[in-house]
Amino acid sequence: MVRSPRTPRGEAEPASVTGASVQMPDRPVGPVVALLRRAAVALGALVLATLVVYAQADGYIDNNNDDGVGLLDALYYSTVSLSTTGYGDIVPVTPSARLWTILVITPLRLVFLIVLVGTTVELLTERSRQAFRIRRWRSRVRNHVVVVGYGTKGQAAVTTLRGDGAEVDHIVVVDTDRGRLDAASALGLVTVRGDATQSSVLRTAGLPYATALVVATNRDDTAVMVTLTAREMAPKITITAAVREAENVHLLKQSGADSVVVSAETAGRLLGVATTTPHVVSIVEDLISPEAGMSLGEREVEESEVGGSPRHLRDIVLGVVREGKVHAIDSPEVDALERGDRLLVVRRVSPGEVGAFSERSRAE
Repeated sequence: MVRSPRTPRGEAEPASVTGASVQMPDRPVGPVVALLRRAAVALGALVLATLVVYAQADGYIDNNNDDGVGLLDALYYSTVSLSTTGYGDIVPVTPSARLWTILVITPLRLVFLIVLVGTTVELLTERSRQAFRIRRWRSRVRNHVVVVGYGTKGQAAVTTLRGDGAEVDHIVVVDTDRGRLDAASALGLVTVRGDATQSSVLRTAGLPYATALVVATNRDDTAVMVTLTAREMAPKITITAAVREAENVHLLKQSGADSVVVSAETAGRLLGVATTTPHVVSIVEDLISPEAGMSLGEREVEESEVGGSPRHLRDIVLGVVREGKVHAIDSPEVDALERGDRLLVVRRVSPGEVGAFSERSRAE
C-alpha cells in the first residue's frame, strides 16, 4: 500500500475534476486599456465618417439650412448616422454621396455598433479564437514536456526547464487547481485542467507525442497512479517523479518511472550537510540551478575523445553512460571512452550559454 503523508498547508490536493479543458496562454489586458482601445476605435470611425461626408458635402442637403453642409454639419450627420439615430434633416442626394454612404458610412456604422456591444462580441470572439488556437496547438504539439502538478515542486521544475532553454510552448502544465493554472498561463504556458490519473486528461495534454513527463503531485499515491497511466499510454516516454517517502520509491519504479526524486529525504540530507559544511550546500544549489555558474549536463563523446580516459578531459566528468548504464569515471569498464558513450559533466556557463548547451545536449 502506498503511504502518503498529510498534504502540507498551502499544498492541498485539489478535488478531482472530470474531463479536461485546455487553456492557451494569453496576455491579459486591463479594463482601462480595453476601454481606451474601444473608445479609440469608435472615435476613429466617427472621424473617418466625418471626413468622408465633408469631402462629399456637395452631395448632401440640409433641410434646415440652405447654406450647404459644413464641417460641423458633417460631424453632426456622422454622429446621428453611426449611432443609428438618423433624424433625416441631412441626407445624401447625389449618386456619388449615396455610393460613399453604402461603401463607407454603413460599414463604419457596423463598427460603431460592434464597439458599443463590445463586451458580448469580445466574449464570442475570444471563445472562437481560443478554440482555433487549441486546434492548431493540438495539431502541432510534439516533443514537449508535460508537468503534472504546479505546486512548489512543479513550479521549480518548470523554472529549471525554462532555464535549460525549453520554450514555453513546449511545456504543458496539468493540474486541477484553477489558481495554479492561471499562474502558469500568466507565464505563457499551455495548461490543462483535469485529473492526471485519467488517461483522457493526459491525452488532452498530448502525452503520446511528448518526450518527457514530470510527476510533481503532492501525494505519493497520486504519483503512482499518474505514472501507471502514463507508462501504459506512452511506453517510450521518459518519466521523472517526485515522492515524499523513500519507501514509495520502488512503487514508482515498478509503475514505470525512469527516475524518482525523494523530496523529503533530499531536503533532509542538505539540511544535515549544511549543519557542518554549509559551503557544500551552496555548491550543490549552484549545480542544480539554471542560472550562470556551474551546471550539470550530459553530452556525447566527441570523436577526438574516443579512446581517452574520462579523467583527462577538459570538462569535469562525473560519470559515463554506456548502453543505458551509468559508470563512475574510475570504473574499469569505461577506462577508455567509446563512440556512443555519453558524459555526465560539470561545466561553467555564462547566462547566454545555458540554453545553448541544453539545446545541443537534446539535439545529440
